[in-house]
Amino acid sequence: ITLPASPQPGDQVSLIDLAGTFDTNAMTVGRNSLKINGATADLVVNLEDAAIQLVYTGATYGWKLTSNN
Repeated sequence: ITLPASPQPGDQVSLIDLAGTFDTNAMTVGRNSLKINGATADLVVNLEDAAIQLVYTGATYGWKLTSNN
């Protein structure tokens, strides 16, 4: 999945491993040139049945993980 290129602060994205296969088929969250948790790297989710939520906070930290179940 690729995050939006021009998000507004407060925009949210929720992702869930519906099939329960992220442990064998990891999901890469493409940052689309914006930061994720202040880092300039894509986010890889590789836990079975993972559910995450990201909120865009602005250019300094970018997308912040607000839920990780």
